[in-house]
Amino acid sequence: MKLGFSREDELFRAECADWLNGQMAGEFKDIKGITKLTACPERRKEWEQQLAAYKWSCIGWPEEWGGRNASLAHQVIFAEEYARAGVPGRVNHIGVELAGPTILAFGTEAQKQRFLPDIAAGKTIFCQGFSEPGAGSDLASVRTKARLEGGEWVVNGQKIWTSLAHISDWIFVVSRSEEGSKGPKGLTFLMMEIDQPGIEIRGIKQINGDAEFNETFFTDARCPADSLIGAPGEGWKIAMGLLAFERGVSTLGQQMGFRNELDEIIAAAKANGAAKDPLIRQRIAKAEIGLNLMRYGALRMLSQTDHSKIDGAALTYKIQWASWRRNLGELAMDVLGQAAEVAEGAEYEWDTLPNLFLYSRADTIYGGTNQIQRNLIAERGLGMPREPRGDV
Repeated sequence: MKLGFSREDELFRAECADWLNGQMAGEFKDIKGITKLTACPERRKEWEQQLAAYKWSCIGWPEEWGGRNASLAHQVIFAEEYARAGVPGRVNHIGVELAGPTILAFGTEAQKQRFLPDIAAGKTIFCQGFSEPGAGSDLASVRTKARLEGGEWVVNGQKIWTSLAHISDWIFVVSRSEEGSKGPKGLTFLMMEIDQPGIEIRGIKQINGDAEFNETFFTDARCPADSLIGAPGEGWKIAMGLLAFERGVSTLGQQMGFRNELDEIIAAAKANGAAKDPLIRQRIAKAEIGLNLMRYGALRMLSQTDHSKIDGAALTYKIQWASWRRNLGELAMDVLGQAAEVAEGAEYEWDTLPNLFLYSRADTIYGGTNQIQRNLIAERGLGMPREPRGDV
């Protein structure tokens, strides 16, 4: 595992930093530092297109599809500098990091021509239709149904926790297309246009006052037969391939965001005197150590070349960072004290650290709960007996 970067890599880092910092000090300075995913959606769509115009949108993609065919090291560096510059999170993260790579891996040539250019250009925003009210971490329990009728797929059902569906153009949907099938069998992976009569989006207000999540209802919603990725019944395989992309190079950028949060906590502790408390100093030191351990683990995970082997870092990474950040949110509240419990602005207009505490409560749930992650570690990593599953 390489823990450092070459001189060439560092020159690329300087190029990334110069461009990103220049944008945040210039044309897009109005969105610098925004943390809410729902804030300034139109400006952030413009930012997606600005990234594309300078070929920064999806640098790991092949050049023919709008990328730079960047090395893993360069992808990591860009993700880190993106977060370091205070650039808001990508509103098309799902399209660039999940939908695009899935189409590249499993799509037909016609599907690549149809979807990839507009994703890369920031013109098509994607969201994800996986979870349902009765199928959160257990994706194999989905009940949304799809049937082929007159050259179209007709979809009925409900998805939930659909991030940014209200500003998205397309949604990829895992649905049950084989009547009577159970578990991972009989599932199909579809690409559906959102702006149609059969799809209804309802926002879900979160504990921090934001509403990035949505319920998505399908009532005879339709998409062409060729919107299917893979073959009918291969939805589980496609979905698992997509989830493998979820823990890619963006994890290092995520950690840079954590770095910024920890630095703000340290600054607050120094400013209000909390840093004089030995227990607070000990917790800050523990958070610093944990962040460094996560970085080394992520680098090892990304450096894995034999993907046929189960890498312990990949299995443990989600539960590691989710638990760490939940604890970081609690540390932030303890450092701020009573000041953290009052919002100075309008209702639910929280500063960064109280918002960190509120949002981090969900970190151990979405993307696979801590309980599910422990099952994966036990069964796949340690080879322990599988938990009984009645329907699989």
